[in-house]
Amino acid sequence: MDMKILVVGGGGREHAIASALARNRKTVLYSVMAKKNPGISTLAEKVLLCRETDVPGIVAFAQENAIEYAFIGPESPLEAGIVDALEAVGISCVGPSKAAARIETDKGFCRGLMEQHQIDGCPKYRLCQNSDEAIAFIKEHDGDLVIKPVGLTGGKGVKIMGEQVDRDGAIAYAGQIRGEIILEERLIGEEFTLQAFVDGTHLVPMPLVQDHKRAFDGDIGPNTGGMGSYTMPDHMLPFVTNTDYKKAFGIMQATVVALARTGVPYKGILYGQFMNTAKGPKVIEFNARFGDPEAMNVLSLLISDLSEIMVNITRGTLNPAHVTFEKKATVCKYLVPDGYPDAPHAGDPIDVGDTNGAITYYANVEERDNSLVTLTSRTLAFIGIGDTLEAAEHTAEQAAASVKGPVRYRKDIGTDALLNQRIAHMKELR
Repeated sequence: MDMKILVVGGGGREHAIASALARNRKTVLYSVMAKKNPGISTLAEKVLLCRETDVPGIVAFAQENAIEYAFIGPESPLEAGIVDALEAVGISCVGPSKAAARIETDKGFCRGLMEQHQIDGCPKYRLCQNSDEAIAFIKEHDGDLVIKPVGLTGGKGVKIMGEQVDRDGAIAYAGQIRGEIILEERLIGEEFTLQAFVDGTHLVPMPLVQDHKRAFDGDIGPNTGGMGSYTMPDHMLPFVTNTDYKKAFGIMQATVVALARTGVPYKGILYGQFMNTAKGPKVIEFNARFGDPEAMNVLSLLISDLSEIMVNITRGTLNPAHVTFEKKATVCKYLVPDGYPDAPHAGDPIDVGDTNGAITYYANVEERDNSLVTLTSRTLAFIGIGDTLEAAEHTAEQAAASVKGPVRYRKDIGTDALLNQRIAHMKELR
């Protein structure tokens, strides 16, 4: 019997989710997205174009089409309460309730939860009610600080006093933020991402990923939503020890337990962004959904049936035996329009050449007159898969280099040179 599944969201992450779900021939996909994603629309039986936070509209569409399950991609519909509304009409969801999603949507809530339940990996922090309070603290503080709005920022709302801005710049940035501000100690180390499927009680981890937030080669330039990422054939990272890994996974398990104790069981995808420091992993943040681009790496390796995993998540019957990933390396390279992220130029046609066996995931791109046209965010991504990181990088690089038009990408993601820098940096700290 066919299973009707709604995928909410229209980016590269959601194209990866839809592609993985579509491998099950009994899956019939439906889609809700703000702009028509060419990749998702070819997989979907029916598409609703609307704001991804239009909860009543999405619920009505789901009911009209007798949807049984929904897989929520982005964070904004989670914050809007899409899961609560869909489940209220009998549609099971992969994604946390609005209350549980606060682990991402409210950084103050996240830090308070970790502190209250004595969960490892919480950096020193101060929650300020407004910009005046934050500015007063910044003026008196010696040393580096990380300045964040407590709400969603799309991965671009963080400033580091001591690296990106000086004290005056930090004060100016804090003055621009409306609402609560969180000030944290600056963590020094190497970042890594650990994602897990969660059914409310059980967590099943996915391969470790390292994302690259900075806009340009060499880790310079402004923060972005993510320019690309990679995984290793053993699903670990060479600068993360087994002890580090176990501690990070334990932090995520403890967080799920803490949420359940507060009456908001967590169900869906839990994304832990960690900084591996001299003293082990610390939590930069949690996300209440797949990472973008990290979803593309791990879902491209997923051997198991994502539709079955989805059913087990919603039923609370998730088991590690349900989840298997191919033991290969992946490299994701994201193409972005000229001027991204500060002043992206939209409306330019691009031409994709020979992708050399790479997987293509469409993101913020549009089809016009049988050609692809850039919009204002990340355009499309290529995933190379190989027995080694070098082989995966070669495939992704050739595909990215084949694209003609006013777009760019980071050539250094997945290269041995960049990986060796990460390893050397970790050795210096330890």
